[in-house]
Amino acid sequence: ASLGGSTKLPFSPNCATYNREGFYNHRDVSFVGRPFPLAEADEHFRRLRAWGMTFLRFLVTWEAIEHAGPGQYDQDYLNYLRAIIQKAAEYDITVFIDPHQDVWSRWTGGDGAPGWTLEAVGMDITKLAVTGAAITHQTHGDPFPRMIWPTNYEKLGAGTMFSLFFGGNDFAPATKIDGVPVQEYLQSHYINAIKQVALRLKDLPNVVGYDSLNEPGGGFIGAQDLNTLGASLLTMGASPTPYQAMLLGAGHPLEVDIMQMGFNGAETTGKELLNPNGERLWRTGYDCVWKQNGVWTDEGGSVRLLHPDYFASKNGQPVNFAENYLKPFIKRFITAIREIHPSALLFLEGVPGGAHPHWGADDPPQAVNAAHWYDVITLITKQFNPEFTIDFMTKQPVTGKEAVIQAFTDQLGGLKNMTTEQMGGIPTIIGEFGIPFDLDEKRAYQTGDFSTHTQALDFYYDAMDANLLNCTIWNYTADNTNERGDLWNDEDLSIFSRDQQDADDIHSGGRGLSAIVRPYARKIAGEPTRMAFELNTKTFELSFRHDPAATAPTEIFLPDYQYPNGYTVELSDGTYHIEGDLLLVEHSTNQETHSVRVVPKTAL
Repeated sequence: ASLGGSTKLPFSPNCATYNREGFYNHRDVSFVGRPFPLAEADEHFRRLRAWGMTFLRFLVTWEAIEHAGPGQYDQDYLNYLRAIIQKAAEYDITVFIDPHQDVWSRWTGGDGAPGWTLEAVGMDITKLAVTGAAITHQTHGDPFPRMIWPTNYEKLGAGTMFSLFFGGNDFAPATKIDGVPVQEYLQSHYINAIKQVALRLKDLPNVVGYDSLNEPGGGFIGAQDLNTLGASLLTMGASPTPYQAMLLGAGHPLEVDIMQMGFNGAETTGKELLNPNGERLWRTGYDCVWKQNGVWTDEGGSVRLLHPDYFASKNGQPVNFAENYLKPFIKRFITAIREIHPSALLFLEGVPGGAHPHWGADDPPQAVNAAHWYDVITLITKQFNPEFTIDFMTKQPVTGKEAVIQAFTDQLGGLKNMTTEQMGGIPTIIGEFGIPFDLDEKRAYQTGDFSTHTQALDFYYDAMDANLLNCTIWNYTADNTNERGDLWNDEDLSIFSRDQQDADDIHSGGRGLSAIVRPYARKIAGEPTRMAFELNTKTFELSFRHDPAATAPTEIFLPDYQYPNGYTVELSDGTYHIEGDLLLVEHSTNQETHSVRVVPKTAL
């Protein structure tokens, strides 16, 4: 599982996105207590261990480490981080560190970077919303439009910051901070912040690696025409083009298109006047960085876009964000981390729903593709229909339960095949997938019936198993509530909530557990060829080819949750024994392939 959803936000003061108070006081915050206070750690790790979630994608943010100012690291947080991960080791829980961000920062509608990064390039963070440069829950208030936060990737705030972070050398050579080129300034501060984490954790045996950066955005890099919007499925609300966004930030009131999502992409539904009072995003003494770098001008009193294709090519060559900008950053990042933690695995991410960098023999080894996958229709609509989905590879509707499961299986198979074909066959883990638990206007919270969620999650896990994919579900949030979900942008994807708790049952608080707490092979003495769990009959099957060099037994997690009366084991060959919730299978060597079948014992 990913731990946890509210780690995106400071623990103190209360910075849940529905709370506007203190939003702009960004330096005096603390993330000590994220994902949960040390005093609660035993409870949560015991529960995660019982659910078989012994491999965690552990969130940190750049802001958590360096919120007070450039080079000022929060030692209390780093000490806490070490203590909480040491506690995880007591429960045989392994982690990889996920430096998390969404749409750059809390002030641009998400989380991740410290507020001073925006100020350093000249932005007044109190003007991001009024100039149309960001839409945030804090400034918009309730009700916050569903899944509108990703539209910030294309707005001026996040779009500018990602463009500078990844491509400042090429696209903003005139922009420097304290005399340092902006790309170097931002990247070096980010990498040095995560190096502080590595310095604290490098000797902990249960820390296996680092994600490069959660869901990186390309900003405007690769945009063919600054007069048009990018072709994003998640385009909704007031939607300025990049050029309009630049003018709005410079203090020009503009009428822009209002968009809504359709199955064939975004559709224009009307117009809205943004920044009617002509406020400026840029602080006194600063100008729009894109004007400064010659993208547009207002010389002579009239505004003109000088280079509509400014971000489309460089040195006569078409721009490829994943290869030309994202990949060099990832390589720089892992090289720096491995100076401290040489054995660290690299969990690399491409653009969500977009391009991943090629990876090969000449690139840093010990890499893992940590791509994300979501059932986008369910995520956006907060409704699950087992008989219908949209296949986002073909853009065609899919009807019928078997066809829906197959569409999910094919989409995940496509990610795995992409890893094989363009990333050198490195391992794949689906770093995020999940479901909103507030489906159907939060109906399950009144009825206690989570069967719809369970069915959806079973579809997802079946598709994972069909592709023999590793996965970490999004997410486990210790302080989730039915009213406010994961405390961030009205998202509610946590598999745990205090509001579902009663008595002392370790499973209490879980949501959709029948699908989530399922048997799986933890360690295999060879290569798996098939793994499947049939939820209705609770039958688990595993087939594998043994590796002659493997001498340890195959380990299968069999949760009491699924088998309260015990289970019966059928082997093709070999022997087994049971240790707690693990089935340990010793295969014979007189045949190459082996199978294991587990069925529940019936109650007497």
